[in-house]
Amino acid sequence: MSKKLASAAALAAALMLAVTGCSGQSDAPSASQSTSGGNGYGAATPSKSQSVNDTGAMLSTADSALGKIVVDQRGMSVYQFDKDTQNSGKSACTGTCLDAWPPVPATGDSLKNAQGITGKLGTITGTNGKEQLTLNGWPLYYYASDSKAGDTKSQAAQDVWWVLDAKGTPIH
Repeated sequence: MSKKLASAAALAAALMLAVTGCSGQSDAPSASQSTSGGNGYGAATPSKSQSVNDTGAMLSTADSALGKIVVDQRGMSVYQFDKDTQNSGKSACTGTCLDAWPPVPATGDSLKNAQGITGKLGTITGTNGKEQLTLNGWPLYYYASDSKAGDTKSQAAQDVWWVLDAKGTPIH
């Protein structure tokens, strides 16, 4: 029984290290930093044969407890990382950071089909070698633990992860 407990503790520690790996801090978002909603998030959901990785993200805005925020076509929140440099054309999220905060994929359609977005959309080559969507010069990311439309579980995580408004300004 204690072997199982030790294994579970080791697994939990490894997961926490992966989540905080890119910030060097160990504090995960607290319940007070998390909000969730459910209605009005995103545009049409892609078919089962099409994933966001196939089509690129199509951004729009949705109402949330944080105000109007940027989401993809599935209603999933997108985030900005303070350790990125705006308009640098590079992402600072590498290694285990990408496991917890995967880049928002981009295609040419991603730049043409945004609804309600007033900031400038663009792309960079992400640290994973694939096209990553940017808004107002900020590389965009998902949070792997957001499980449903409207989740904003990474908002204010380590004081470096933020959802954005339609102009591409981080909401603090």
